[in-house]
Amino acid sequence: MLVEEQAALRRVATLVARGTPPEEVFAAVVEEVGRLLSVDLASMCRYESDGTLTWVASWGRAEKHFPVGSRRTLEGKNLGTIVLETGRSARIDNYADWSSGPIGVAAGEAGINSSLATPIMVEGRIWGVIAAGSSLKQPLPADTETRLASFTELVATAIANAESRAALATSRARIVAAADETRRRIERDLHDGTQQRLVALMLELQAAQARRPSGVGELQAQLARTARGLAGVLEELREISRGIHPAVLSRGGLRPALRGLARRSAVPVDLDLRAEQRLPEPVEVAAYYVVSEALTNAAKYAHASVVRVELDAHDATVQLSIRDDGIGGADPARGSGLVGLCDRIEALGGRLEVTSPAGSGTTLLIEMPLGGPGSAVAAEP
Repeated sequence: MLVEEQAALRRVATLVARGTPPEEVFAAVVEEVGRLLSVDLASMCRYESDGTLTWVASWGRAEKHFPVGSRRTLEGKNLGTIVLETGRSARIDNYADWSSGPIGVAAGEAGINSSLATPIMVEGRIWGVIAAGSSLKQPLPADTETRLASFTELVATAIANAESRAALATSRARIVAAADETRRRIERDLHDGTQQRLVALMLELQAAQARRPSGVGELQAQLARTARGLAGVLEELREISRGIHPAVLSRGGLRPALRGLARRSAVPVDLDLRAEQRLPEPVEVAAYYVVSEALTNAAKYAHASVVRVELDAHDATVQLSIRDDGIGGADPARGSGLVGLCDRIEALGGRLEVTSPAGSGTTLLIEMPLGGPGSAVAAEP
């Protein structure tokens, strides 16, 4: 029996160590518990703030009477209520004599005669319970709580790890959003302030040229040179402003912004844009900067003759691919600018893959969920 228990714990511990999604760990745990303890029912529940229990995993008879996702109120005398009130393991050895409320009634309907539950403690708080139930007349063995507690510790670790990963992703998304907001503010300040002043000065200079006295050739030449210099500074400022945050992206969305990149690209660009609707703003910004960086790299390093950009959005996912016919050999680790973009995409719950065999061009594949961390921010009108 001990050998079987240790083997079951090792299997669960392996899942936890691999970072397996919690719902898969939950399902594996209740199955291991059910088979190891030879019970008719095993389940895992999460306490909710509204006084209910939500079933996150079910095995055996629980699949029918306590399906995953079902919720019941913590009323009457039942294991869920006792564990929440005491913070300790609890058992009921005879449901016919002692159990009430929606949970107790459902357990009776499942034919359960005796059961027990152990709390899942995550960082000092009661997160939920693991429960096991039997239809046999005799109570469950006295050591069952202790054996069950070994699994709750592994479950708590899996939950804490998942919460930490989610908190990290949310934090990264907040950092990216704050940086984007700063870039937007700088772009607006440049457009509404510095650029407008330069435009006004250039118009005044042109007006002065038109009013010049006849025969003043040297002054006319100097005014012309100054006007050309102002025009050059204004164009450079517009390029800087576009690099900080493209205004067309905020106004019109990703499609016109990518068309603008294609027009300005030193390498011909073949666009295939199948996403018709506006996407969440963080997703649009991430996609824009990935394409911008890829076009820059294709022109400066890849010696490509053409770049193909494909964008599609379906099934709550955005897919973006960028392929060039250049020399390949790109390595994101060597500071190509893709490292920061990869961080941005991962902060949204997405992923970026780079394939660049020598002599065969470079391919970037990007996938981002429309509902990932930080991607639910509405697009700026």
